[in-house]
Amino acid sequence: RHPDRGARGAAHLDLTLPGRAMPVGHQHIVTKTIDEIKTIFKAMGFSVATGPEIETDWYNFQALNFPPDHPARDMQDTFFIDDTRLLRTHTTPVQIRVMEQRTPPIRIIMPGRVFRNEVISARSHVQFHQVDGLFCDAHVTFADLKGTLVAFAKRYYGSALKYRFRPSFFPFTEPSAEMDITCYLCAGKGCRVCKQSGWLEILGCGMVDPNVFRAVGYDPDAVSGYAFGIGIERTAMLRHGVDDIRLLFENDLRVNRQFI
Repeated sequence: RHPDRGARGAAHLDLTLPGRAMPVGHQHIVTKTIDEIKTIFKAMGFSVATGPEIETDWYNFQALNFPPDHPARDMQDTFFIDDTRLLRTHTTPVQIRVMEQRTPPIRIIMPGRVFRNEVISARSHVQFHQVDGLFCDAHVTFADLKGTLVAFAKRYYGSALKYRFRPSFFPFTEPSAEMDITCYLCAGKGCRVCKQSGWLEILGCGMVDPNVFRAVGYDPDAVSGYAFGIGIERTAMLRHGVDDIRLLFENDLRVNRQFI
């Protein structure tokens, strides 16, 4: 008891009263989505790797089969810091960094924030998050890739979903594909979000291009592999019925509290 306090003051202190509850926060929907995806892939034997958000042209483009004059560079509007440094446009450069330091077999996922110089709208933002994946070893096939991604999609979106793979193009994979699932909002009947197609794209994927293996000193005749990239915000929006990506970055508690 403080010496200035009298006996009467001490008598009014009820030590049996419960303490005042402190408000407890919760994870943001983007963080929760990343953690859920990491949990699924860890159960399939993948480890987690990260890399810097400020990259060099070599890691972000050249080592991933983007020559300096390649038109595919126009697919990603880039924030350049100077002639050699930039804000990474995808998490795929982490694949190069990992392969430079390790020898196959490699089975990793690479979550992180990426940046693109785009007009902010309901469907695009200047910053967002991706989870890239890589598996390389001897005799890896496209069937291995499909099996992994179908297992992920059914675990995350539900076992009843329908899916399909469509041919696509990415400089660092060949052949390349995109994976679609049945539109959540209309159950495949067609709506504004899926542009009346009944399908929604959830990721891009493909077999690692031999030039990528050569860039890290691997022999493409002895090593094969697959890679994939998942947009976190798109994944969260599809699962929870959010139709404007800007809602995920405005810190509006009326939105955030819906995902406690």
